[in-house]
Amino acid sequence: MDIRTKSKIRNRLNRIYKKNLSEDWINELCDFIDERKNKTPRKRPGWDEKQVFLITYGDVIKRKGEAPLHTLHQFATDKLKSMISTIHILPFFPYSSDDGFSVKDFYAVDPELGHWDDIESLETDFILMADLVANHASSVGVWFKQFREGKKPGRNYFFVPPDDFDTTHVIRPRSSPLLTEYSTVNGPKKVWTTFSADQVDLDYSNPELLKEMLSVFLFYMAKGIRVVRLDAIAFLWKASGTACMHENETHEVVSLFRDVMDYCYPGALLLTETNVPHRENITYFGLGDEAHLIYQFALPPLILHALHTGNGSYFTNWAKELSDPRRGTTYLNFTSSHDGIGVRPLEGIMPDEEKLPMIEKLKEFGARVTTRQLGDTHVPYEINVTFFDALKGTRDGVDEYQLDRFLLSQTIMLSLQGVPAFYFLNLFGIPNDNEGLEKTGVNRSINRRKFELDELTDLLQDNSQHATILAELNQRTGIRRNTVAFSPETQQLVIDLGNEFFCLLRKTDRMEESVVCLFNLTNKKQEVVLPAGLMEFCRDMLTWDLLNPECIEMKPYQSLWLRTRFMI
Repeated sequence: MDIRTKSKIRNRLNRIYKKNLSEDWINELCDFIDERKNKTPRKRPGWDEKQVFLITYGDVIKRKGEAPLHTLHQFATDKLKSMISTIHILPFFPYSSDDGFSVKDFYAVDPELGHWDDIESLETDFILMADLVANHASSVGVWFKQFREGKKPGRNYFFVPPDDFDTTHVIRPRSSPLLTEYSTVNGPKKVWTTFSADQVDLDYSNPELLKEMLSVFLFYMAKGIRVVRLDAIAFLWKASGTACMHENETHEVVSLFRDVMDYCYPGALLLTETNVPHRENITYFGLGDEAHLIYQFALPPLILHALHTGNGSYFTNWAKELSDPRRGTTYLNFTSSHDGIGVRPLEGIMPDEEKLPMIEKLKEFGARVTTRQLGDTHVPYEINVTFFDALKGTRDGVDEYQLDRFLLSQTIMLSLQGVPAFYFLNLFGIPNDNEGLEKTGVNRSINRRKFELDELTDLLQDNSQHATILAELNQRTGIRRNTVAFSPETQQLVIDLGNEFFCLLRKTDRMEESVVCLFNLTNKKQEVVLPAGLMEFCRDMLTWDLLNPECIEMKPYQSLWLRTRFMI
């Protein structure tokens, strides 16, 4: 390892552990990292307009007698190859709860899904993203079994706060107990459980645990993973009397993962998952030395509010305030994922008198609401609903524009600066899975439907609504992937045309290659005039219609991608 990299890692460790590590231990860790440096060039994610992510479970599609990972590979190759560059396979490890996010063995593939060979085969056709479930592990997993039995290495891997640990200011993402008691060979122990009794928090004050997680991190990349998502990373470090969230040590750990990635697998990408208010979320860019990518957690609820009310003022004001990320970093734009639609990201952006009526209306559309503990009360944390059914209507009730609203929402996502990510169910406009919800009793199950291959094939028969949605998204994504204005590096300028519209300019160095993205957020026809001098006659890339920017007539919930006449 070169002197500069070793010095950087040493400085990170000294800031995390307050210079309490021996030089020998630090040198051993550096040697450990150096031995795992990639020697063979592998596919790199790249960083341009062609990057489009898919978020999916490894067993979202099943076929009898076949490993689900293989079935997913075949389906993605046959149906999605032209629109998707990168597949985020949600935790595919042996687990005990939360559909994968309570990992029992970090080094194994769940045999119900397939094997490492299936992962490596997928990597030949797509860039792969995987989760490093960094904050916690399963209560019935390999390490926690060792913890309870007092055996190495797991006996010191989990966080047991001392009796005088002050939890007064801890910020909770759940309403479940913060501490859970388990029996061990050394008597009962109260362990820290941020998310559930089955998801026991790891103890990063133990440097051996940090080394173990770096080993897992490098193991995944050796298997072909080129985008790593740090799950629930904000809760990593615990300190008495603090919020136990976004601690300085947590940011240093993220930077350490970034340092190791850049050294061992240059070109790979680091994504942090921090479902928190926007101003807190963007701190995980650091000084360009933490995450390459952060989720736009405020985006889904802002789009919902704009389309429920026909008023894009909160959305437009938020977008105006987005700063251009540092070069080499950007946003991951999405409208839904395997989790619910977060409410906390709206803090400081939208008042409760706007937010709470939207939540109540979503309940009418079949949504469930998951709460978190705030002092002595429980407050909304996330809305559990498919994004398609979240757009079933407006604040006035259900109407005939569900499909139009949904397509507009996905087109906004494709337009914004950053990298877009489709959740698997959104590719087809899948409604709420009430049967799955009833079966599990878990709110998130409403948006985690899985399919038999024949069942999904039937849903995608010609002229079905699901097939129409896939075809439309395929076409729009194809245009995006061939338009340089949609590169993450391209400037984004928000144009305020009034509450009924959302409009932005994706500006390149050459105006004739720039794109004006214009959206009618209402259920009424609208006329709009673009700012004078922005462009002369223009053509909509989605329909190829020629338009006059001095008077553009828009249908309800219509999307336009406008380029100047010079490209006609």
